[in-house]
Amino acid sequence: MSKLNIVLVEPQIPQNTGNIARTCAATGASLHLIRPMGFTVDDKKLKRAGLDYWYLLDITYYDGLEDFYSKHPDGNFFYLTTKGKKIYSDASFPENTYLFFGREDAGLPEALLKENPETSLRVPMISEARSLNLSNTVALVTYEVLRQWGFPELLCEGKLTKFVW
Repeated sequence: MSKLNIVLVEPQIPQNTGNIARTCAATGASLHLIRPMGFTVDDKKLKRAGLDYWYLLDITYYDGLEDFYSKHPDGNFFYLTTKGKKIYSDASFPENTYLFFGREDAGLPEALLKENPETSLRVPMISEARSLNLSNTVALVTYEVLRQWGFPELLCEGKLTKFVW
């Protein structure tokens, strides 16, 4: 089974990380947080944004990018950035995919993007817009990967509670 991995590099806003944690919990994706972060993990805003899904979350912490790469040398890495020349929905995401997202105020390090031009992806938007909200971008790209994979192990059909279809 394919496992999706969301990597947040030095996240700064606890509400964004909480929302992303909830997305990961609801989709079965693993969340990887790379320090330093702009908050502590016991931050009330972080917990509130994730609501009651924390028990569903697979989360790992790292002390910098080197620590992360040393523990995951064989991943398929994709870097989401406003500086990317390729559109995220044009990429094919293989098993063992890791989606990297940078700081809300700075994005991913440009040296990392320069080393990985073929896997640096962007979400299209008008030229006057600087960027989308981080948690919205994570949700958008996460669901594109899962769509390509056929939404593995996700409930794809709802049902009415008071009526029959």
